[in-house]
Amino acid sequence: MAERGYMLNKAARSLRKGSSGQIDFLVGQELNSYYAFEILRGVEEALLPTEVRMVLASTHALREREQQWRQRLSEGAVDGAVLVLADKRSLYLQELSRRGIPFVVVDPFGELGPEDLSVSATNWSGGKLATEYLISLGHRRIAALMGLPDHPCTQDRIAGYRHALQEAGVPVDPALIRFADFHAEQAYQEMMQILALPEMPTAIFVGSDEQCLGVYRALFERGIAVPGAMSVIGFDNMPYAEWVTPALTTIHQPLLEMGRVATKLLLRLIAGEPVESVRIELATPPHQTRVLCFTAGKLLKPI
Repeated sequence: MAERGYMLNKAARSLRKGSSGQIDFLVGQELNSYYAFEILRGVEEALLPTEVRMVLASTHALREREQQWRQRLSEGAVDGAVLVLADKRSLYLQELSRRGIPFVVVDPFGELGPEDLSVSATNWSGGKLATEYLISLGHRRIAALMGLPDHPCTQDRIAGYRHALQEAGVPVDPALIRFADFHAEQAYQEMMQILALPEMPTAIFVGSDEQCLGVYRALFERGIAVPGAMSVIGFDNMPYAEWVTPALTTIHQPLLEMGRVATKLLLRLIAGEPVESVRIELATPPHQTRVLCFTAGKLLKPI
């Protein structure tokens, strides 16, 4: 093996002894989304020094495919799994738990068991950072358009948003807090509702960069200049954020690193090694400042 240049870690050696040498990557949304793809890249990077193989599976699978997956489990074809957007209600998570197969959840959708491992971003800090940045520009009427309200990342980002406002002595207006899924269409619809308020905000913190596309569309249709009459800050730092017009200021979410860390934790579990914590949060670095925010008080009228 050494002559062939293989660098096998302890987990990989353990997997070879009566195990399949395979882990599953289970995602609760489209595999063609940038969000899922970046986490997947992190999983792949963590597996490169090993001989462990990865199998992709979507948790939106048909019943027939779910049965095929269960069959793989019963045949010992899965040594562990990285799950994205799962909670304790997940059929896949329940099945893994029942069979005693190790798993790690990335960005959990809801509640997990006390011993279930998860990796996520510091969403509270990210929400606070985004809101503080808008406050530093002089904004006082700041909207928040977030993801699904029962998602922990949404709850944490909203909590960070509220904390930043309260710390700055800015009243929290419930009418300015809206929820949608993480896609552009619903964000567009919610943004149109925000723009219909008697007193519009001068800035908005948006829960994902994809939602920002819907926000852009609503502002464009209403003839509201960005950033001249409305500041926008997103969350994710997607590659297209610098290519939209105008470019998007956004909070970086370390998706690749989340996938990498989750996989390394999983390999430790499979190898029977201890882990230091069951809840891992990776820092959201300072916002990627581009050109999409203006200083309040220097407002332009809608074009």
